[in-house]
Amino acid sequence: MAKPDFALPVCQHTPAAYTGPSKSEVLALRQQYLTPALITYYTEPLMLVEGHMQYVWDETGRRYLDAFAGIVTVSVGHSHPTVVERVREQVGRLQHVTTIYLHPTVGQYAERLAGKMPGDLKVTYFTNSGSESNDLALLTARQYTGRFDVVALRHAYHGGSQTTMGLTAHSTWKYPVPHGFGVHHAIPAYCYRCPYNKTYPSCDLQCAKDVGEVIKFATSGQIAAFIAEPIMGVGGVVTPPKEYFKIVYEEVRKAGGLCIADEVQTGFGRTGSHFWGFQNWDVVPDMVTMAKGIGNGTALGAVTTTREVAKAMTSRIHFNTFGGNAVQATYGLATLDVIDAEGIQANAAKVGGRLKAGLSALAEKHRLIGDVRGMGLMLGVELVRDRMTKEPANTETVRVFEEARKRGLLIGKGGFYGNVLRIKPPMCLSEADADFIVAVLDDILGSL
Repeated sequence: MAKPDFALPVCQHTPAAYTGPSKSEVLALRQQYLTPALITYYTEPLMLVEGHMQYVWDETGRRYLDAFAGIVTVSVGHSHPTVVERVREQVGRLQHVTTIYLHPTVGQYAERLAGKMPGDLKVTYFTNSGSESNDLALLTARQYTGRFDVVALRHAYHGGSQTTMGLTAHSTWKYPVPHGFGVHHAIPAYCYRCPYNKTYPSCDLQCAKDVGEVIKFATSGQIAAFIAEPIMGVGGVVTPPKEYFKIVYEEVRKAGGLCIADEVQTGFGRTGSHFWGFQNWDVVPDMVTMAKGIGNGTALGAVTTTREVAKAMTSRIHFNTFGGNAVQATYGLATLDVIDAEGIQANAAKVGGRLKAGLSALAEKHRLIGDVRGMGLMLGVELVRDRMTKEPANTETVRVFEEARKRGLLIGKGGFYGNVLRIKPPMCLSEADADFIVAVLDDILGSL
């Protein structure tokens, strides 16, 4: 149970009494009828039955601050009343219609997305997930350029389908099956663990220049695309120097490739300073892939590109049964309306800045913290046993993770070594919530 000193910030929402199957019954059903490949967080699995904005409740009525947002998916808040009402209305009128018929919502939503994009990024294809979006972006780039080779980054995560598994660069996420044909992984801008043992800016951005070296020596010299997250998510909130993407995009375009920005986790205002993660680095990609926060927790994804690039897919039939579904488009449009109406991006900047400052102050106090990084409400805290050797404190990270849950705080963890605390809450997070996160982590780290 949470200590009295760690009472959660006040919440006016009262959850309904839970009357469903018991936790033991739910666990038994899962173990008997669901694939054993599914994982659960925590030594004792957590069962969640209700959510409201940045909070969730378990079957006993206990409240938690969700600082991981359903794995960076709930953007404007759990069961946000505006989103719920709009979707309820649409479901009552028409639940499903595919894009072989006309329906107003999908076009209206695509128009709104286009209004958020720079340049000629105005044409969108809707999917159901980030994996599908990245898979489609890769196919489109190869069709448009007539080339096959693709450059991605080590530590990156782009999905779990067989194609996107090839883009992903974590052995823990890759099965020993044929995948990744034509994909080459360059060195990422992971400054804290620079493979050149240099510091920025004296490093002269060798990591960015490595993309050009990979193109020269691992490909024919001409490529289809380069794909990267503006800030790595699963990889541990790896945040590049400001010049990194400018150098990389120039190398890629010299080789005839398209630049793909994977905004599955960084998009829709999460970084605070800009609506899209790539805008923080003053570049404009040729394609943008989206999912997760785009629909505030529903199965929605998208690829936005130029009309010229999009035409490459017209040489054959390509169809997605649920992409652009009326209900999913309503989710997306309602979420975008809330982001604009409620100043969600500005809140991510304000509260995220306060939270990062608090976490950075903890780094001065607790030697277990090796690095604090990220932007807005996409933050990471890397734990190490020794600041000189940077030995990953993976078991300690698990302890922090478990102890936070006991105090009413849900966070994520990531990085190749599993030693990065991932803090990416719904973007309606309050300053009191941010202070609660810092206080909880301070107490836990002090006890280790």
